[in-house]
Amino acid sequence: MNLTDKNFNTYEEFVEKQQQTDKILEYIDGIIYMSPSPSIKHQRISSFLHGELHNVLKNSGCEVFSAPTDVIFELNENDNNKNKKVVPDLFVTCNPENFTENEYVGAPSFIIEILSPSNKSHDLVRKLNLYMEYGVKEYWIVDPMEKRIMIYTLDENEEVQFNLVNENEKATSKLFEGFKIDTKNLFFD
Repeated sequence: MNLTDKNFNTYEEFVEKQQQTDKILEYIDGIIYMSPSPSIKHQRISSFLHGELHNVLKNSGCEVFSAPTDVIFELNENDNNKNKKVVPDLFVTCNPENFTENEYVGAPSFIIEILSPSNKSHDLVRKLNLYMEYGVKEYWIVDPMEKRIMIYTLDENEEVQFNLVNENEKATSKLFEGFKIDTKNLFFD
């Protein structure tokens, strides 16, 4: 059975069927999305960012995690009884109590997704809307094809702010002081 050919009515049904595969799957609004295997370029960028975040977060009480760690966004009154499960490339949390044995439940503070040609619209639209709706404070979309970083943050009024960081510029986190990325060190060929 190809899981991506079927929409599921409940999150519990998806979880039951997911146990039949070893593929990385995401579940948003009753629809399953399969994540492709990342390219070497994608993995190099992810490793670099993970290392930089780890160094900045030492002794802060926050931790960085990389895929394939599941993040479950819990139900709210507008969800029509459907949890959402995503597998961000990287995420930071300062709430260790939100971990179960195998997943993180709730909105991480900070998420990074690295675009691939096959997942652009998923990360740029669907996940952006989901992350902002659930209160992710900062979301970076790293685009290796265009050599840029799109940064979305929620301000104190829960309004979305946007910053575009192009090639040969520096990206700076508003949430984690000290997390600064020079794109010339990130987009190497």
